[in-house]
Amino acid sequence: MRLRKSLVMLVYLLFVLVPIYWLVNMSFKSNREILGGLSLWPTAPTLDNYRVIFTEPTWYMSYLNSLSYVSMNMLISLLVALPAAYAFSRYRFLGDRHMFFWLLTNRMAPPAVFLLPFFQLYSAVGLFDTPIAVALAHCLFNVPLAVWILEGFMSSVPKEIDETAYIDGYTFPKFFIRIFLPMIRPGIGVTAFFCFMFSWVELLLARTLTSVDAKPIVAQMTRTVSASGIDWGVLAAAGVVALLPGIAVIYFVRNHVAKGFALGRV
Repeated sequence: MRLRKSLVMLVYLLFVLVPIYWLVNMSFKSNREILGGLSLWPTAPTLDNYRVIFTEPTWYMSYLNSLSYVSMNMLISLLVALPAAYAFSRYRFLGDRHMFFWLLTNRMAPPAVFLLPFFQLYSAVGLFDTPIAVALAHCLFNVPLAVWILEGFMSSVPKEIDETAYIDGYTFPKFFIRIFLPMIRPGIGVTAFFCFMFSWVELLLARTLTSVDAKPIVAQMTRTVSASGIDWGVLAAAGVVALLPGIAVIYFVRNHVAKGFALGRV
């Protein structure tokens, strides 16, 4: 039985890691070598692809644009979702469950449903081709998910803690920031992780709502076709660099994510 489990885990790791290895392998090859045949490692390793990524403004600015709107989206989503989730977890009011379900229906809708309204609205108010436009558009999908996740964590905190803090003379902002938020840190970590994942990899809204100045990396990677064809080496190098922020986020919130999956509703 132990041998079978080890074999299953080995097959799974190979299935997951082989595409990543192949991406890294291609990033150190020239186009001629990539198209010339199949090889498990570069025969003539080159850093030219990475040099293009870090020296051409169209590439490195696209990374900065992505990092900017993803960071803004995570911050806005958490700032909006934390008080909303607290209200859903602590108070009962007319239509609370219906409103909670309505929030989730926004998350279930595909981004293409809201593409035209966002495009016309942002073009009219002058937000088209700006990072904040993509960040706000992604909030429509991340805020409901954040509220749903955080409400589950907040509901697990006894209400007696709130009452005790008020008896001790804490104001609500002081209690919420100094006592309540540290108790749900795993939930905040899980929420930030999922908000980052959606906003970093989402393509349709990010490509439609940007043009030149705020073009993100996911859009830039789809526009690598030139007169000589697709530059596969540069595209592979861009993919490798695009993995790094996700790896960094997972590393910093790994403990919170583990606790969140164990304790929360995720």
